[in-house]
Amino acid sequence: MLNFGLTELRLVAPRDGWPNPDAGPAASGADVVLAEAAVFDTLAEAVADCTHIYATTVRKRGVTKPVLTPEAAAKAVHATAGRSAYVFGPERSGLETDDVALAHSIVTVPINPEFGSLNLAQAVILLAYEWSKGVALASPPEVPLDPPADHAEFEQLIEHLNRDLDAAGYFFPPERTEATLRTIRTAITKTGWSYNDIRMMHGIITMLGRKPRTARDSDES
Repeated sequence: MLNFGLTELRLVAPRDGWPNPDAGPAASGADVVLAEAAVFDTLAEAVADCTHIYATTVRKRGVTKPVLTPEAAAKAVHATAGRSAYVFGPERSGLETDDVALAHSIVTVPINPEFGSLNLAQAVILLAYEWSKGVALASPPEVPLDPPADHAEFEQLIEHLNRDLDAAGYFFPPERTEATLRTIRTAITKTGWSYNDIRMMHGIITMLGRKPRTARDSDES
């Protein structure tokens, strides 16, 4: 990471705990990255302040998302406002389906289909290198009229939808609830929502659950 100018590392529920004494020798002097690494219990918490999330995976895992090369993802990061995150899975198993569902896009490295194995370090290096190519040449991103919604705001909207849809009996049969929620999450995270868009949707959902207003209500108010 540090070779290519990336210094912010976030870890999600490290298998061997943190700090890990084996990490120092393996980092080859990049102690500043290890010292500043932040640890989170869940991926949702780790990317809560991010507006653009890229899941790195070879397998699509049944989640429909835009698929980018490392080069295209790096260009997108530099061209958009807000904080971006590259998400990598464990060495052996990679990202879970629910992890990929949190992301806005999937990043896949084009490699030989007859030998499609990349280890975690190789994947990190490839994405970090592509990101670093645009650092010096990156133009200031166009700032949208409204600030982009971060992941925490998406989570609040999804929780709001979940509560109201559950109360309305939308999740039927019950055993399909988890899959339906995943589909809703995928649909919502596809679009470039702003902070004000999220607020508007909260208002719409809240009003849908209320008793309709009548002309008499308006006159009395």
